[in-house]
Amino acid sequence: MKSAVIVFPGSNCDRDLAVALEEVSGARPAMVWHRETALPDGLDLIAVPGGFSYGDYLRSGAMAANSPVMRAVKDAAERGVAVLGVCNGFQILTEAGMLPGALMRNAGISFVCRDVLLSVENSQTAFTSRYEAGETLTIPVAHHDGNYTADDETLDRLEGEGRVAFRYAGACNGSARDIAGIVCGNGNVLGMMPHPERALEPAHGGTDGRRLFEGLLEAVG
Repeated sequence: MKSAVIVFPGSNCDRDLAVALEEVSGARPAMVWHRETALPDGLDLIAVPGGFSYGDYLRSGAMAANSPVMRAVKDAAERGVAVLGVCNGFQILTEAGMLPGALMRNAGISFVCRDVLLSVENSQTAFTSRYEAGETLTIPVAHHDGNYTADDETLDRLEGEGRVAFRYAGACNGSARDIAGIVCGNGNVLGMMPHPERALEPAHGGTDGRRLFEGLLEAVG
């Protein structure tokens, strides 16, 4: 699997994602600085990492969504290249218009950093194919602006089209309908607030995130 990790000023989970991708695929991903205007040829996956791009100035992900490299990311997604946005990456994808809705300040206005239970809502995507529908996972979260929101029409459409990939199995941050991750209409773009790269091996305290990367490897291999 040929992959790339996009790096913004303030990214702090880019290396975590890179290590996870190399661990599962055996191939080191390209690290692409946000000011680049082109991506490496032949990519199978683009990963947009967590962190605090631009210090979360204005809104989380708002400035990063307008970085030069995002035009190339959008073009690649439109060609069917898989795109994974984790935490701040999810925020960037919504700000860039690649996924609907927005990530708002957590309910209670507090930073949430702990393991959470997730329900797998759709196991038929490239990102979730190694999971069973209805399976409960334990994945860490670490965010202050993870409260997913959208109007009722958008939420109904996401539900009806099977585009809710993951749902919190308990109260987390106030997200509408407990949504933790969604995919785009074509299914090749996933945004999720929990960090699967932090649940990759036993030393992390759990391995439930590993199958997401293994499923991707299988889908694009």
